[in-house]
Amino acid sequence: MQIIYGINPVREALKNNRGNIEKVVVTPGREGERLREILNLVTKHDVPVEFKEKNHLNRLAGNKSHQGVIALCKTFSYASVDSLIANHQGLYKNNLILILDGITDPQNLGSLIRTAHCCGANGVIIPEKRAASVTGSVMKASAGAAQYTPVAMVVNLLRTIEYLKKKGFWIYGADANDGRDIHTHNFDGHIGLVMGSEGEGIRPLIRKNCDFLVSIPLTGEIDSLNVSVAAGIIVYEILRKWEAGNCTSEIGG
Repeated sequence: MQIIYGINPVREALKNNRGNIEKVVVTPGREGERLREILNLVTKHDVPVEFKEKNHLNRLAGNKSHQGVIALCKTFSYASVDSLIANHQGLYKNNLILILDGITDPQNLGSLIRTAHCCGANGVIIPEKRAASVTGSVMKASAGAAQYTPVAMVVNLLRTIEYLKKKGFWIYGADANDGRDIHTHNFDGHIGLVMGSEGEGIRPLIRKNCDFLVSIPLTGEIDSLNVSVAAGIIVYEILRKWEAGNCTSEIGG
């Protein structure tokens, strides 16, 4: 059983309902247009709803901010890597997959999934161990984007990268200190973008197997950005280059 809490995540879960929501719990007296939308969606999808006091929702959400709305769902269903490759959004000729190495903060994972969704990426890949998984906190941090953007959990990230290369992807690693300037690099072809943890960056073996390392030029006294912010900057620079016409590869070619 998985708990999704917060108005936006619950609303998006209901809008994208695939039969995995078992019950919605609401605090009595809650009002507003967004809550009415949730209750309408509950009725539309024939999902049971209960009205419980705030303390009950606090316990369900582990005392996290739930905004008076919680959904009890089946465990999150991860996608396969092949389904990510096939999930081309059609905005650009090329495919883009976000690969996360050692992202342990649920807030960062949620924000990264949200970035992937907003930029039209195929999906997100995370490792099974030493990384955050998709939980209620991640759902909330993604503002519901985790309901729409497929996430694949893999046992071996290095083998997955090798597999993506065989499928025609170039693997880019974000490196704060030793990469090509993203503004001068010509991003071409299908791309798997690897983002590492804020503390340690990309692990050495993963880093070694990237085709390119790229960096964001910084001018302040702080020498790094939050990982989700950095991913957004790099991804949108890739899209900007693609928009300019650098979209020449076919998948598997």
